[in-house]
Amino acid sequence: MGVLLLSYGTPPPPTGGPHGPQPPYGGQPGPTHGSAVTALVLGICSLVICAPLGIPAFIVGKRAEREVQASQGSLSGEGLAKAGWILGLVAMILMAVGLVALVVLFAFGMSTSGNL
Repeated sequence: MGVLLLSYGTPPPPTGGPHGPQPPYGGQPGPTHGSAVTALVLGICSLVICAPLGIPAFIVGKRAEREVQASQGSLSGEGLAKAGWILGLVAMILMAVGLVALVVLFAFGMSTSGNL
């Protein structure tokens, strides 16, 4: 009966991922992109306070995400930017559904008010 021995050496160094080069182990990521934070704040506010804020949250978040990706690791905050534009998109969808529901309810109310 043979014995299978597995060797667990040190792992190879990171070579980068689908989003470009990764900082080395222990390396500090770059500063957070200011627009990424702005997009996240606008996205949260668009869901909690005012749905039309979803439009700038979407625009600022998409732009910040592209800029962070283009920085090749010198800027961080891609996740914040993505969360901001997703929240903005959700707010815009909810706003559109609400407006359609309002129009339908208004049209239904106008059609039934003449039957009294």
